[in-house]
Amino acid sequence: MKIGPRNAMFRVLVNNFLLHEKIKTTEAKAKELRIIAEKMITRAKDSSLANRRLLAQNLTPKLTKKIIDEVAPRYKERNGGYTRIIKLGPRNSDGAKMAIIELLK
Repeated sequence: MKIGPRNAMFRVLVNNFLLHEKIKTTEAKAKELRIIAEKMITRAKDSSLANRRLLAQNLTPKLTKKIIDEVAPRYKERNGGYTRIIKLGPRNSDGAKMAIIELLK
């Protein structure tokens, strides 16, 4: 990922999402998060040294190990679509559209 406040926010979101496998956020952030997370899971499925290093650039060491050892083998037979976005109602305070994004089991 590139450097900047927006990308830093998504780096934190991806780390928390992959750690907890479920996160509640705005609908727009969830859609962008889906793209980033699915690319990372696809990279983790082919755990070559280059892919491990690319994952390690954006994830914590503990999370890099988790995604390669636990998450990626779960989706070995699947070619994409590792996440699900469930739309919720608007947030009370500002009316932002909310959603839950989660990894499929």
